[in-house]
Amino acid sequence: MSTKEYRTPLEMFYKWEKEKAESPVFKWPQDGSWHELTWEQAGDQVRRVAKALKDLDLPAGSHIGILSKNCPYWIMTDIAIWMAGHVSVPLYPNLTAETVNTILTHSNTKVLFVGKLDGWEDMKPGIPSDVKCFSYPYGNKGYEDWTDLCAKNEPITENIQREYEEVATIIYTSGTTGVPKGVIHNFLSFSCAGENGTKLAQLNPNDRFFSYLPLSHVAERLLVETCGLYCGGLIYFAESLDTFVDNLKTARPTVFLSVPRLWTKFQMGILGKLPQKKLNTLLKIPFVSGLIKRKVLKGLGLDQARIAATGAAPISLTLLEWWKSLGLTILEGYGMTENFAYSHLNLPNEEKFGFVGQAMPGVNVRLSDEGEIQIKNECLMDGYYKEPVLTDEVFADGYLRTGDQGSIDQNGYLKITGRVKDLFKTGKGKYVVPSPIELKISKSSLIEQVCVAGNGLPQPIALINLSEDGKNRSKEEVTQELQGLMSEINPTIDHHERPEKFIIVRDDWSVENNVLTPTMKIKRNVVEKTYQESFEGWYDTSSKVIWSDQPFLQ
Repeated sequence: MSTKEYRTPLEMFYKWEKEKAESPVFKWPQDGSWHELTWEQAGDQVRRVAKALKDLDLPAGSHIGILSKNCPYWIMTDIAIWMAGHVSVPLYPNLTAETVNTILTHSNTKVLFVGKLDGWEDMKPGIPSDVKCFSYPYGNKGYEDWTDLCAKNEPITENIQREYEEVATIIYTSGTTGVPKGVIHNFLSFSCAGENGTKLAQLNPNDRFFSYLPLSHVAERLLVETCGLYCGGLIYFAESLDTFVDNLKTARPTVFLSVPRLWTKFQMGILGKLPQKKLNTLLKIPFVSGLIKRKVLKGLGLDQARIAATGAAPISLTLLEWWKSLGLTILEGYGMTENFAYSHLNLPNEEKFGFVGQAMPGVNVRLSDEGEIQIKNECLMDGYYKEPVLTDEVFADGYLRTGDQGSIDQNGYLKITGRVKDLFKTGKGKYVVPSPIELKISKSSLIEQVCVAGNGLPQPIALINLSEDGKNRSKEEVTQELQGLMSEINPTIDHHERPEKFIIVRDDWSVENNVLTPTMKIKRNVVEKTYQESFEGWYDTSSKVIWSDQPFLQ
């Protein structure tokens, strides 16, 4: 498909606003009951808020922020910002005040929409005094809210268009290292990914989405907001963590995206009610097997999911196979903020476990001499905002340097083998790629998070956060099982990469203590800086499994 044939997200909004005027586009729970908006109702509100933004007389292309958990107003704000001729700047809903201030200041954001947040009072001090704020219609935040804007503004009647080359959004990366970078995407990124992604996944107006991963993250922005907009589907939202499962069962999405950590939590929830040994027995009985699979998936709300996807972090082969045994094939994909998550995808009935899929339409991929994956397509960012040097560093002959290492098989399936920058060297002068080792270790239900480290040590060590299952077991039982795991996996790993010690750290790693990014990726530099001084002492201990009492120091 040539560039000229892509429709923009605004064109798609106008299309469904007219063709599906009376059909619901959003459904969300609030205070124990479900609410909905039709395309026509959503269009009316979007057009009124767009008029309010235009009346602010901001320079064309001004930056307008969105700070909220997922809700229909998030997506409507995004569209209203575009309709008003401006650029959206989404912020994760779980940032510190310092990071909020850094992003708003760096992006020159002058208007901010504030919505559902769990830690608003902690974030509020980070908002610069010259930023004009509006709020969504719940939770009194002391600002003029969405309802007021709609009440006092007439809707824009014309279907305002935006050009491909105009900037649509600046997405700040979650920042596994250093300060978040502002990734600039124009409307061509949305148009290319939306058109091609919707066709590739065969999405249609009858599809139902369930939005709960942050819309500020590019994967949710592409699959739920953009593809939802392009296929004309229905988007459900979760109210809270406490109501998540009930909300999911109500939505019964046909398209569902989750990250590996949550797929593991779902698995642990199932095994907590139906132990693996009993599950194995039931799945061997022909008639009972089908009933069990349907019951388990229906209990999660995933019995209608024809596309179940995962991304953002590596997922273990064991976990993928476990879910397939229950009748749910999880499709792994691959992408980055810098290419609008439009890169590689496994398709239904063509999946290859252990690989992140084949290149999507229009994607050119090559491997450098060091095995770095490099991508070129129409969805590449325009660059990092205010960072020309960093922008130049990440491009090579028009290709995006992903920083990921990989290999490509004869059928074009891509396997991620590690991160170029995650490599470290042992005291023996051997390089270690931690990601594949971490995948092998994380197959244990006792483990929530694992980080393989050991720069300068004779052999690597693995720092471990226990899962709820692990915390509920005795110390002796956990030690014995992890010793068995080490004995099982080490023969499958090159000798110089074999973990010598498993270190069970005392405190959980979280977004709040800055070890995890908002998308639950481990910040290796933070882990290493925190525990570095203990590495040699742990290594010299005779035990293979070590329980650390060291507190986490921010």
